Amino acid sequence: MLDHLSDLKRTHHCGALNNNHIGDDVLLMGWVSKRRDLGSITFLDIRDRWGVTQLVLNPDFQADAHTKAKEIRSEYVVAVKGEVRAREERNINKRLATGQIEVFVRELMILNTSSTPPFPVENDIQDVGEELRLKHRYLDLRRPVMQQNFVLRHKVAMAVRRYLDSQEFLELETPILTKSTPEGARDYLVPSRVHKGNFYALPQSPQIFKQLFMVSGFERYFQITRCFRDEDLRADRQPEFTQIDLEMSFVQAEDVWDLVEGMMVEVMAQIGVEAPRPFQRMPYSEAMDKYGTDKPDLRYEMELIDFSDDVRESSFKVFTDCVEHGGRVKAVCAPGAAGRSRKEIEKLETWLKKDFGIRGLAWLKKTEDGISGPIKKVLGEEMCASLFEKADGEAGSLMLFVADTRERANQSLGALRCRLAEELGMVDENSFRFLWVTEFPLLEHDHEAERFVALHHPFTSPLDEDLDKLESDPDDVRAKAYDLVLNGYEIGGGSIRIHRRDVQNAMFSALGLDKEEAEEKFGFLLNALSYGAPPHGGIALGLDRIVMIMAREKSLRSVIAFPKTTNATCLMTETPGPVAVNQLVELGVNIMRKKEKE
Repeated sequence: MLDHLSDLKRTHHCGALNNNHIGDDVLLMGWVSKRRDLGSITFLDIRDRWGVTQLVLNPDFQADAHTKAKEIRSEYVVAVKGEVRAREERNINKRLATGQIEVFVRELMILNTSSTPPFPVENDIQDVGEELRLKHRYLDLRRPVMQQNFVLRHKVAMAVRRYLDSQEFLELETPILTKSTPEGARDYLVPSRVHKGNFYALPQSPQIFKQLFMVSGFERYFQITRCFRDEDLRADRQPEFTQIDLEMSFVQAEDVWDLVEGMMVEVMAQIGVEAPRPFQRMPYSEAMDKYGTDKPDLRYEMELIDFSDDVRESSFKVFTDCVEHGGRVKAVCAPGAAGRSRKEIEKLETWLKKDFGIRGLAWLKKTEDGISGPIKKVLGEEMCASLFEKADGEAGSLMLFVADTRERANQSLGALRCRLAEELGMVDENSFRFLWVTEFPLLEHDHEAERFVALHHPFTSPLDEDLDKLESDPDDVRAKAYDLVLNGYEIGGGSIRIHRRDVQNAMFSALGLDKEEAEEKFGFLLNALSYGAPPHGGIALGLDRIVMIMAREKSLRSVIAFPKTTNATCLMTETPGPVAVNQLVELGVNIMRKKEKE
C-alpha cells in the first residue's frame, strides 16, 4: 500500500511507457494536468518533465483509488501504482509518446494539494499576460514548452563543454567582484563594508582576466559565465546574462573563426540542423551598404540599392540636392508589395521619420499595367524603368526610396527591409544563416563626450596596415574585430587583442586617456603586457541569445529561468527592493532622497 513516502520508488518517468511495457506494474509520480470525470470512470493525465501518461481509475479495477481520485484537482502532486494496458485502437493519441498505452491505477497517493493556479499550466496561454507569468514563474516553468527550452539550453551548454574540452581548452573561473571599468556600459556597483567608500563592480565581461590567463601561459581558456550590465533593456537584452567566453594564444582571426564554426556545428546538431562550413564572411562596410546593419538577416534577399549616381542628373531636386551635398539616394525593392495602399506607405514613412529622422519616403510601384507613383512624373518613364531594371524589380514590386546621409539612409532602409520581410512572409523560420562580419572600425566618435570611444572595447587590436593611422587618422583605423551573426542577431563578438604595451598605450591615448588615468584604471593590465604577453584573441558568444534563436522564441525571457522585466525588476521576488538602515550604516552608504514637490 502507498501509505508513506518511504514506500515510494518511481519505476518510470511519465514519458517512458509504450507497448513494450504492456502488462507491467509501474509506479509513476508527477503533477495532474487534466482530470476527466465520466462518472463511472475517471481519467487523469499525469505530467513530469519527460512527458504525460494517461491514468484510468475504474471502480471495477480498484474502488478505493477511484474514490480518492474524486478529490484531485489540476496541479495536485500524486503517486500512482498500476498496470500498463494497451489503449483501444480508436483511443490512441498519436501526439503523445505514451499515446498507445494507459495505466489502470490500483493505488493512488496524494503527495501534495495545489491552490487553483492563476493561469492554466499548458502551452497555449496566449491570453495570459507576461507579467502574471513572471510573477508566478515557478508555475510558468512547469509548462512543457518552457521545459523544452531549458532542456535545449542544457544540451547546448553540454555540447559547448564537450567540444572545447576536445580542443584542449581549460574551463577556468574569473572573479565576480572586480574593478569598475567605465569604458564600457554602466557597471553594477557593490559597496565594500571593509573598505568604506570603495566599491567593487560586477563584471560586464571577463575580458581583462581572460587576457591575463593568456599572459599566464594557459593558452586555451573558456568559461560559461554570468555577466552584468546596467543598460536599457529590450527583448534580446537582460541586465544579467550568460556568455560562452573563450580565449586562445598564438592565433589569428582565421583560427578563432575555424574553432567557433566547429563548435556551432555541434551546437546546431542539438536541434537536428546541419550548419554548412565555412560560414559566409562580409566586411562591416559591405554589410552596412547592402543591408543597413552590421547584423544582417540573410534568410531573405532584398538588399539596399544605391541609386545616387543614377539620379544625380535627374529632374527630382530632392534627389539631386541630396547627392550634391554628399548624401545618398538608396532604396529597397519589395517583391509582391505593390498592393500596398498609399495610407499603408504613409504609415511606414511616419515610423521612419519618428525613429530614424529621415526627411521623407518616396516610392514607385510596378504592376502588369506599368509603373506608377508620386515621383514617376518628375523622374520620367525611362528613368523609372531603368531603376526597376537595376533592382531586378518584377511586376508586383514596390520600390521605397530614402534620400539622406549615408548613415541615416542605411539605418532606416535596413530597418524597413526587416519589417517588410516579416510582413511579406519572406522569413523562413526553419532556416539558420551564419555570417562573420569583419573589419569593423576600431573607434567611433562620441559627439556628446567630444572624443573617440572603442567600437568594441579598448583592448582590440588595429589591423597591422592601419596601425600608423591611430594617432593621425583614428576614425580611419580598422580593427581585427569580428562578430558572429545568426538570423539577424549578433550572437558573438570578438577580436585579436593588443598584446604589446606600447600599442595599448597608443590606444588609450586615442581614447583620450592620459598616462596617469590609464595607469590608474588599467595599470595591472599594462604591467602584465610588459612581461612577454603572447599574441592572442578570442570571442564571447551569448548563450541566452543562441538558445532563443534555436528555440524559435522572440524574447530572452523565454530561455532564462528567472529573468528581469524591461525595467530590470523581478516580479516574483519583487527585486530590487529596499534594505534595512543598519545594513546601509555598515556599508557607509547614505541614500539621497528626492525632495517632494511642495
